[in-house]
Parts: sequence; C-alpha cells; structure tokens
Amino acid sequence: MAFLLASTNLVIELGIIISIFLGWQFVVGEYVGGILLILIAWILIRVIKPSKLIEQARKNLGESEEKEQDKKPLKKRIKSSENWAKVGKQYAMEWKMVWKDVTIGFTIAGIVSGFIPDTFFQTLFINTGDGQSSFSFLTLLQHTVVGPIAAFLTFIGSMGNIPLAALLFGKGVSFAGVMAFIFSDLVVFPVLRINATYYGWKMSFFILFLLFSALIVTSLFLHYSFDFAGILPNPSSTDITSKEHFAIDYTFYLNLVFLAITGILIYLGFFKGKEVMHHKEMAPKSPLLEKVLKYLAVIAYAWLLGGMFVWLWVV
Repeated sequence: MAFLLASTNLVIELGIIISIFLGWQFVVGEYVGGILLILIAWILIRVIKPSKLIEQARKNLGESEEKEQDKKPLKKRIKSSENWAKVGKQYAMEWKMVWKDVTIGFTIAGIVSGFIPDTFFQTLFINTGDGQSSFSFLTLLQHTVVGPIAAFLTFIGSMGNIPLAALLFGKGVSFAGVMAFIFSDLVVFPVLRINATYYGWKMSFFILFLLFSALIVTSLFLHYSFDFAGILPNPSSTDITSKEHFAIDYTFYLNLVFLAITGILIYLGFFKGKEVMHHKEMAPKSPLLEKVLKYLAVIAYAWLLGGMFVWLWVV
C-alpha cells in the first residue's frame, strides 16, 4: 500500500503539474498528504488485520518468477547502448499510457469551464463560493466525499485530473474537497478493476475502503492545518481560462530542449535498439476502454483545432 500510494502521490511530475495549475500550497498538500495517506492506511491495516484477505490475495497472484538482474558496474551500464534503448522504449511506453488521459482531462476542463454554469457546482458541492473561512465541518466532509465520487465518474488518471481540480477550486470548492479529488486517482473504476484482476474483488474493495477512508481524513486534516497556519490558497487566484499558456519565454525554450531529448530517446529505442526487450506494462487494460479513450482523445484534438480556428476568425 505504501508503494502504491507513493508511486501515485509522491511523484515529481505530478507536483510540477499541480504547481502550474493550482500553486505551491497544493504541491505541499500533495506531498504531505501522500505521507499521511500511507500512515493512515498502515494504521487501518494494523487495526483491522485483514490476514485472510491478504493470504487470499497472495494465492491469486501465485508464485512470481525471479528475473535475472543486470549485475554489471554502473559505469558499464551507463555506457551500454542496450540500456539506453530500454530507456527510450520505457519513455515511449510512459507517454503511451498517459497521453489519452491528459488530452481528455484538459479538454473536459475547458469545456466545463466554458459551458457549465456555476449553479451546477453549487448543487454538487454545497456552499461553494462562500469563502474558505465560512466552510463548516459538515460542508467540508460533504466536499471530501463528493470529490472522490466526481473523480470516480471521470475515469481519468491523476495527470488529467489536475486541470479539472483547478477548475473546481476556481468555482469555489473547498481546499479539502479539491485535495480529496486529487487524491482519488486510485479509487477510479479502471484501478478498481485492475486490483481485482490481480488480488480478487474482495481485496480490491478492501483497498478501495482503505484509500477512501484515508483520503477523507487526510484532506480534512490538511484543510484545518493550512487554515490554522494561515496559508489556505485563495480560489480567486486560480483561473485556468485567464492564464496565458502560449508565450515566447523560458518555458518555450525548455519545451524545445525536451522535444530534442524526446527525439533522441525515440531514436535510441526504436531505431538503434529494435531487438532490445524492455519492460512491458504490467496492468492489463480493457481493449474496449482503451479504444473509447483513444477515440475521445482524437475528438478532443478536433475540438481544440476547431476552437483555435474560431478564435482566429473572431480575432
């Protein structure tokens, strides 16, 4: 559980995206909250002691095969063209995993921001827009419960959910509710299904219970802690529609640098190392769901291109 939570909530790239869209307070909340999630999950496991579930999950997994490890010195491994080919293929695989989620997440955030009225959010999250200091405990609790439910219905991963989280915060959802929404990347249906594939449905629902309980407690604790310290962020400072995302500045040149690195890695992985075996995706995915996400991503790009032409025509 600690590895599962750390690999989704304590990663660097997620913090970078959060800092761009939501600010440093949410980055601190993400990393501190990740540690708290691990601690609370550990406490719950110690209290509940699900030994039978754990034993059954181990039986479902079966015996794992030991893989031969590369025991060469680090200096030789760095100079190995085969290892760099593996890096290139792994890099491409990671992008293959997230590009649909990120595309759909950004597009949905824009559509919701432009076409969904504020009354919808005021109905979904009670007392939104009243100011951070006016939220009662029951209101915060409702936000932290509804946040994961909203994330569950989006089917989008953590990277794609960040612009949606920024949109929710800009509409007046509490800091606790937005943090609960961000922490919910492990309670969405695809993850629930994958856990069931490996560990069985009973263990999958137990993990869901652990994560749901932990993220509610963590989100409430972060909200009250930040409020006590006087560092709760202001929703008025978060507006993803008013930001200038296209400019010739340092980010433009960094993008060029990383595009060059991308080209080098793809070249090493797919042209210089065609025969090199690399680490495959472990989690089985639904072909139907992947096809649906792919079509939705294509539609999203068409929507964005159409919006650009409309904007150019109006301007």
